[in-house]
Amino acid sequence: MTLSRDKAMPAAEVEAWLKQNLPTWRLEDGWIRRTYKTNSWKGTLMVVNTVGHLAEAAWHHPDITASYAWVEVRLMTHSAKGITDKDLHLAKKIEEVIQWQPASDTSNSLEGTPADPRFAYVKYD
Repeated sequence: MTLSRDKAMPAAEVEAWLKQNLPTWRLEDGWIRRTYKTNSWKGTLMVVNTVGHLAEAAWHHPDITASYAWVEVRLMTHSAKGITDKDLHLAKKIEEVIQWQPASDTSNSLEGTPADPRFAYVKYD
């Protein structure tokens, strides 16, 4: 049974929401998509595992394609045959976590990864 929150949104509404809230995501072929660039296979695996954890916690699962230095995340609510609030909210949480840079956050004492390329894993926007 499709719940009211599982109602597919019109494409124009999805595109407007993405433009305002997640400009690095795009609507394409019925999916919202985002490609994360990484520095290596290690970074790719870290992104995939992070997305996997968030999706499992949300009980809403993306399609993921991974390569040596990139990960593409695709979201759509299959039961609604389109994009719903679930997709947008999970995309927003994924973006917040993957793009988090502790060194830029003055509210904590975490230093973030060193500038040394041996430790880099995500190519931040």
